[in-house]
Amino acid sequence: MMAVTPEFFEQLERFGVAKTFECFNCGTCAAICPLVYEHFPRKLIRYAQLGALDRILENPKELWRCLHCGLCTQTCPREANPGELILGLRRFVVDRWRRSQHV
Repeated sequence: MMAVTPEFFEQLERFGVAKTFECFNCGTCAAICPLVYEHFPRKLIRYAQLGALDRILENPKELWRCLHCGLCTQTCPREANPGELILGLRRFVVDRWRRSQHV
C-alpha cells in the first residue's frame, strides 16, 4: 500500500517547484528523454502530484538520472517544467537526508 501526503506540493514550493499540478501526465517528457528508462521522468512527476513520498524516498537515485538537458521542458505542451520539478525533488531528498544526519 502506498501512503500519500496531499499537501506535499506545498513542501515542494520551498524547494523551487511552483508547477506541480500543471503536468497532466501525457508522457511527452518520457518520450523525449534521452534516458528512456522506465517512464522517467513521468513516474516521478506523478509521485510528486500524488504526494507519494515513500515512493520518492525509496528510490532517490532515480532523481539523479536526469541530465537536466531541458528537452522535457522544451517539449512539454503544458509548460509544466518537468526538469525543474526533478531538481526540486532532488533538493527535497537532499534536505531530508541532511535532517536525518543531524538527529
